[in-house]
Amino acid sequence: MALSGGMMWDQLLDRLLKRLLKQGSLQVTFANGSVQHYGNDTGAVVEITFTNTQVARRLILNPELALGEAYMDQSLTIAGDDLMGMMTLLMQNAKLADLGWLQTTASAARRALRRFAQHNPLHIAKRNVEHHYDLSVELYDLFLDVDKQYTCAYFPDPDMTLEAAQDAKKAHIAKKLMIEPGMKILDIGCGWGGTSLTLARDYGAHVVGVTLSEVQLDHARARAEAEGLSDLVEFRLTDYRDVAEAFDRIVVVGMLEHVGEPHYRSFFKQIRRNLKPDGIALVHTIGRSTPPDALSPWFNKYIFPGGYSPAMSEVMGAIEKSDLFVTDVEVWRMHYVKTLQHWRNRFESNIDPIRSLYDDRFCRMWRYYLIASELSFSVLGMVIFQFQISRDQTAVPLTRDYMFDA
Repeated sequence: MALSGGMMWDQLLDRLLKRLLKQGSLQVTFANGSVQHYGNDTGAVVEITFTNTQVARRLILNPELALGEAYMDQSLTIAGDDLMGMMTLLMQNAKLADLGWLQTTASAARRALRRFAQHNPLHIAKRNVEHHYDLSVELYDLFLDVDKQYTCAYFPDPDMTLEAAQDAKKAHIAKKLMIEPGMKILDIGCGWGGTSLTLARDYGAHVVGVTLSEVQLDHARARAEAEGLSDLVEFRLTDYRDVAEAFDRIVVVGMLEHVGEPHYRSFFKQIRRNLKPDGIALVHTIGRSTPPDALSPWFNKYIFPGGYSPAMSEVMGAIEKSDLFVTDVEVWRMHYVKTLQHWRNRFESNIDPIRSLYDDRFCRMWRYYLIASELSFSVLGMVIFQFQISRDQTAVPLTRDYMFDA
């Protein structure tokens, strides 16, 4: 007897889950009411229920996109809303699994399409920035630190508050750049202005911050005016490709992820053009400890359109072709895990005001984003790269002691 469409997809998903789940315990209640168990019965059981007959089909055809959408739309529910438990279980098993041709084909398809996904001329770059960063400033106030640093914090002391760790990050970057009063600095992707303002207020630098977000621009300018720093900091609604001046220092924190790998060579060539002969630049970016791949389709659709976190080989290859010297590379391994834990705790503590800004679906989307991001670092080996680069290989001292001097 021929199977119905729904039964066929349920059976295909059942086979896939049996192949995927080798550790832990997963219980799935399919939309037709049947219940299946997967794993080796260790640890707490994660119980999920499909409330829509289309969920199995979507999970087979595009699992990374469909899983996030099913949670957002509640066509997949989790007992106790244990999203962290479900995502941890799936990621840990996916990391160990060999799904054969299915895994290879999906990965190859994503890599083949990523040049189109990361095509990033100015009009697309601005649209992508607006998608994420032009959300309500109040939203970011509810889960970021008071300086609104929306990048990985630095935890030399694991018990630091989020505010202290973000201050430590800015201080660490300033030491690497060896900033002196009066230096002219370009802050590419300046966000809400926190780093630019810190470098002006605490180090006496003259800073030009550029962004494509009008919301961030207005906020940064208002902060500079309120702190009496408008004479030291200029914020512009400008693409980095349109900056013509030369600078003593260039800082790029959390912006390379939005450049797109096809544009890396032009990006670093632009940095070279904007650096004085003895200038120094620092590029701080999310990266992968694995070979090049592609951004998750769910993240590309809902969170960071056109975004990509590079492998070190991709960044180094572009720098090598831009007539620049790499003078230092640092890899932060678990600092983003702690940062994301702080963000997630603050997000959940403020869930009611966030829901009043948006709706339940947005809250589920943002929870999925924060948890998936955290596990990408703690389970899948995502890291932070800091590349220190210069036009002159003698622009920085020959040892790293200067980074840690008081």
